[in-house]
Amino acid sequence: MSSGNDCQPQTLTKPTFGEREAAELVDRVFGLKVSWIRSLPSYDDQNFHVRVSAEGADEYVLKITNSEDSQEPDLIEAQTQAMMFLSAEGFPSATPYLTKDGNIMSLVSGGTRLGSKKYMVRLLTYLPGTPVAKITTNAQILYEIGRLAASLDKVLSEKFQHPSVKSLHRGQFIWNLANVPLLDQYIYALGQNKYCAVVEQVIEQFKGKVIPKLSSFRACINHGDLNDHNILVDSSSASLENPQYRVSGILDFSDMSYGYYVFEVAIAIMYMMIESPDPLSVGGHVLAGFESILPLTTEERGALFLLVTGRFAQSLVIAAHTALLYPENKEYLTITAKTGWKHLMTMFEVGQEAVEKKWFETAQAYTHHTPA
Repeated sequence: MSSGNDCQPQTLTKPTFGEREAAELVDRVFGLKVSWIRSLPSYDDQNFHVRVSAEGADEYVLKITNSEDSQEPDLIEAQTQAMMFLSAEGFPSATPYLTKDGNIMSLVSGGTRLGSKKYMVRLLTYLPGTPVAKITTNAQILYEIGRLAASLDKVLSEKFQHPSVKSLHRGQFIWNLANVPLLDQYIYALGQNKYCAVVEQVIEQFKGKVIPKLSSFRACINHGDLNDHNILVDSSSASLENPQYRVSGILDFSDMSYGYYVFEVAIAIMYMMIESPDPLSVGGHVLAGFESILPLTTEERGALFLLVTGRFAQSLVIAAHTALLYPENKEYLTITAKTGWKHLMTMFEVGQEAVEKKWFETAQAYTHHTPA
């Protein structure tokens, strides 16, 4: 989920290439003949799963970045270099197939019906696996996702160096968790929705209790979008009753930015709650995995509940706003809303103290018994 680089509502920037145009693009820019192509669901970029008649890896994702973000080549460069770096470090992230000119990306113009807009295109290796959204999560995979979130941010923050990394300072980026207060100007998209008052409460609590504490949190580079569609898994056991999963792919680095370690665990908790039949239990398992790599400070733990509710508000409000711009993509854009509103209301009904107690006691139990 991307875009919204400033705090103004975004303009219509999503690419609208047809499958034939996309196949021609792969041939023209990357020198590969497409044998099969299929459009993939996306937020405001355009993605295609392609197979090519070439030796070696023959499946890729053609990623066509929206015209707004395409104007920031340094940012796309940083994201792509980070993916390459993580792959070299042993993380299951995609790597780019170079253009015919030997570059990791290329700026192309759309067809006549797209006007004169330009789009940055990349061809990334296709990662196999099942999205977490398609499995029934258990404590083991939630713990692993927590470990992944901490490990990812830690290695990026401590070891990733590239001239373009400075572009990850995205002050007004709407998806950065520090920018929950910017949701004020998007609430109109909810219309007369009965949840408006809840979102307003989230924003006010965030302003009063989280923003003043940001300086006490430990800063890092965030992936920023470890949601249930951006983490792929495969089963590492044959047991149907108690399947064991491992992470086989990490997708979509377009929300990368400088933030704080506690942001990443809050984002992971929120998205892992979406598909869970017992959402309030999720946080403890994810937190335990995260803290096995990076224990949170007292200040960071104290903000976790409000950070999770803040991310719910971001996801639900921005999705409603974006669905007004792209009504034809509403079903994909509002995936989170199907259960998200219910989970956010439950968190408020149960209350911060009780939810935190459940999370922290679950995480504490792992210090006596860590999953194999």
